[in-house]
Amino acid sequence: MSSQPATGHEQADSRRWWALAVIAIAQLMIVLDITIVNIALPSAQRDLGISDANRQWVITAYTLAFGGLLLLGGRLGDLFGRKRVFTIGLLGFALASAIGGAAASPAMLFGARALQGGFGALLAPSALGLLSTTFTNPKERSTAFGIFGAIAGGGAAIGFIAGGLLTEYLNWRWCLFVNTPIAVATAFAAFSVLNRDHVEKGRRIKLDLPGALLGSAGLLAIVYGTSEAVTRGWVDALVLGSLIGGVALLAVFVLVEKRSRHPLLPIHIVADRNRGGGALSVGLAMVGMFGLFLFLTYYLQAIKHFSPVVSGLSFLPMTAAIVISSTGFAARLMTRVPSRNLIGPGLLLAAGGMAWLTQMKVDSPWAGMVLPAELLLGFGMGMVFMPSMSLATLGVAPNEAGAASATINSAQQVGGSVGTALLNTVAASATATYLSTRIGASPLVKAQGAVHGYVTATWVAMGVLLLAALVAFVMIDHRPAPGEATTVPGGASAPAVRTAATTATAQPVEVAARLNEEEAAAVVAPTDRRRTGG
Repeated sequence: MSSQPATGHEQADSRRWWALAVIAIAQLMIVLDITIVNIALPSAQRDLGISDANRQWVITAYTLAFGGLLLLGGRLGDLFGRKRVFTIGLLGFALASAIGGAAASPAMLFGARALQGGFGALLAPSALGLLSTTFTNPKERSTAFGIFGAIAGGGAAIGFIAGGLLTEYLNWRWCLFVNTPIAVATAFAAFSVLNRDHVEKGRRIKLDLPGALLGSAGLLAIVYGTSEAVTRGWVDALVLGSLIGGVALLAVFVLVEKRSRHPLLPIHIVADRNRGGGALSVGLAMVGMFGLFLFLTYYLQAIKHFSPVVSGLSFLPMTAAIVISSTGFAARLMTRVPSRNLIGPGLLLAAGGMAWLTQMKVDSPWAGMVLPAELLLGFGMGMVFMPSMSLATLGVAPNEAGAASATINSAQQVGGSVGTALLNTVAASATATYLSTRIGASPLVKAQGAVHGYVTATWVAMGVLLLAALVAFVMIDHRPAPGEATTVPGGASAPAVRTAATTATAQPVEVAARLNEEEAAAVVAPTDRRRTGG
């Protein structure tokens, strides 16, 4: 009896699991990069002479490019084949990382970070699309998503530790250089193990380039105007012109999308009160969270004089809190209670963490000040991400699942971009005002001025989180229907998919929800089972 069929089956199985490894490594690289760069930022600022007003662009350049181009990146994968776009994204990410590591000026570093974000916007949706099409067997699919989520979710913790080690014992530049060999090797592996999914020219849908240009330009103008307010003031003509121009461009973007035959963002997706409310709530939440990590990194390294390694380790309790809250609490309740009864209280809990940090002083102990705030923020945000991601794709047609997922992920990235610029502006302005009234400021007074700026920005972040909670309570009225989350198209069990999604959300900073696009690829209810009156 010939054993050839079994051998062929085994080879196909092996190829699929190698494909999973390639996809997971690519996603791990993106996650790793974010947390590594946050730990390395103080060292990079000193080395390149980046001003306090401009330091936020190391983060914002990435998140703005990623969030602004995510919808376009997903559509490019649909048009030209996800394997091709995935491979291009890897090679581009490798090149951008090398440029960033070799940066000789702030502008060069900012540009490299923007390139990383752009190529990351190609990678993320293509990776999840490839994962969904590679694993169609229900049992294998749930296992693959679980492994993917676990590996990618662990990237945040790995990034904090690796960033500290590389910065302290080598150089901050290696926090960017490390991506290059990983990305190149993964790109070559992708050629061998990923299935070809080239889309013929006759089947391609026309790209919505006007929508992509208008949306990206509008967001860039708003973030640029906000960041320039540090040195120019809020009533400066350039600042006001940028802010007003950005809003106008986004308004035109909405009009263009309404008239487009193949819109980048179908307006009806965000017009739904639950999807729109969830995206707006999480976007506002990211405004506060992004700034928090920027300030805490500087507080720990510049004020408390923690080493990069210790600084990285000090963020891990928040990661653990998000995991525990998501898997142990939100996952059990999201199919039993109205979504806003998780999202709203979660945002209030996170606001409580911000309120705790408003008492921060130069000599505040980490265990008594930073740790409790991290735990409150972690537990709170763990209650927010999962139900928000579920709402993002609930009732969306399968052919629009990618757009729905990219929409909420874009909202998070854009919220982080605006939040980083806004809160950095607030902090830098408050510090400058504080020091201007103290002639011949000593190192202690300068440290007090910096902490005063952090605290002022934290008050603003707390207010934004309270606004997000209000939006969640007012707009979201979804109640889970019987069996709503028990199965998903393709046969994967919802608990397994949700576990992958929750693990992926266990990432602080801007990547906190990027990996949740997997839920958009899998958790798409065939009908809208929404109930109102929640």
